[in-house]
Amino acid sequence: MESSRTTCYDTIVVGGGQSGLAAGHYLKRAGRTFLIIDAEMRPGDTWRRRWDTLTLFSPAQYDGLPGLPFPAPEGTFPTKDEAADYLEAYARHFELPILPGVRVTRVTGASPEMSVECNGRRFESRNVIVAVGTYSRPHIPQFAQQLDSSIHQLHSSEYRRPSDIPGSSVLVVGFGTSGVEIATELARAGRKVVLSGHPTSQFFSRFVPTLFASQHPVGRLLGRAYWALMKHEITVDTAFGRKVRSQAVGRGQPLFRLNLAHALAAGVQIGPRLTDVQDGKARLENGRILEPAAVVWCTGFLPNYPFLDLPALSFDQKGWPVTDHGSAPQIPGLYFLGVPFQVGLTSTLLGGVGRDAELVVRRIVRTMPGGSPAEATGANRREFALSCGDPNSLKGTVNQ
Repeated sequence: MESSRTTCYDTIVVGGGQSGLAAGHYLKRAGRTFLIIDAEMRPGDTWRRRWDTLTLFSPAQYDGLPGLPFPAPEGTFPTKDEAADYLEAYARHFELPILPGVRVTRVTGASPEMSVECNGRRFESRNVIVAVGTYSRPHIPQFAQQLDSSIHQLHSSEYRRPSDIPGSSVLVVGFGTSGVEIATELARAGRKVVLSGHPTSQFFSRFVPTLFASQHPVGRLLGRAYWALMKHEITVDTAFGRKVRSQAVGRGQPLFRLNLAHALAAGVQIGPRLTDVQDGKARLENGRILEPAAVVWCTGFLPNYPFLDLPALSFDQKGWPVTDHGSAPQIPGLYFLGVPFQVGLTSTLLGGVGRDAELVVRRIVRTMPGGSPAEATGANRREFALSCGDPNSLKGTVNQ
């Protein structure tokens, strides 16, 4: 398509991960013209790049996106590659229109004239759903640059397997889910591991995996009850959910599978937080000095929205967009998905993004001309589509 040509859609979805695909499902069911623009070449590629032994934190029966159950036995915890293959199969099953390998560089405007630019192309839409996920901008403390150059450093997003880590001693920084799982794996592989940090909440990890994997009827019932609690009660709409959110935002997501006891059993040494660097060596909060062969930074990710040229958009102290259940109040037509605790504790989980996506698409349907999916497929939608180009003009460049 020539750079001067503009193609219009009812909705542009930025990001083709689990949140973007769930949004696509509901948009298609609502009869909307839409396009998913994804920087990856295939749905699921973000999962494929995670470490080899990573498995989902919830069992298969709670890992499905809307309309298509996860194809794995109940009570099993799918691998990251199974999750990636599922997302690819999901997009194919519902024939979702995806423009792959294209990075969005600018989003501007407000409904009904939002503009999305990427690779010399320009799209206009009434609505934009930003679903870029939370794993695109690794966070590493500034003082990491002061560590001696002989110390091998990598972020958890770069870690694949123990054999990739040189030397016998490893400092794992960050006591969240990634930190405890990577530290435990390295220790089981024979490394001398120090895990630095204060653990996030461990309450759930003490009984949740057993309940989720239980074959006993009572265990299954309790597992379903727990998932319902986590999905429907721990939300921004309840006092309990808001309390959990305040803790999760400050300390990270709760541990769901492995915890402190598992790390200790594997031989991991537990240390306080890493505060700074002294003479090229790592210094912990208690003054202990470490000179490991390698450091794995399990320090999470930062929000990453450089393409949003929207001065009116508000962000919280962590850099996440301020929304009302995914809707940006200051900018008509702008929505978000996949933001931590956007609606609830499950907002970033495979089994939780569908609920958030449905809420967002419902709002889109209510605010569009006609106000219902049936009317949206009629004259109002056709008039908008024809006003600045036929969306089907991209046919042949879009994966379906």
